[in-house]
Amino acid sequence: MNNINVGQLIRNELTRQERSVAWLARKIMCDRTNIYRIFAKESIDTELLVRISNALNHNFFNDIAATVEDRLSNK
Repeated sequence: MNNINVGQLIRNELTRQERSVAWLARKIMCDRTNIYRIFAKESIDTELLVRISNALNHNFFNDIAATVEDRLSNK
């Protein structure tokens, strides 16, 4: 079973919103290189995910929950 790749979810949403990496870095008060590191991670700290969710006005926790629900129903 493949893991949920949170970094990819974030990258996809950032692209969908046509926002830049620099924009997100400013919004969550970190360095631009850290955003690229986040993209490469399959999982991240929940507090960081809350900050990113707020910045992008997108609930990534719902995305994760939906994926888990799908996998549970397909067992």
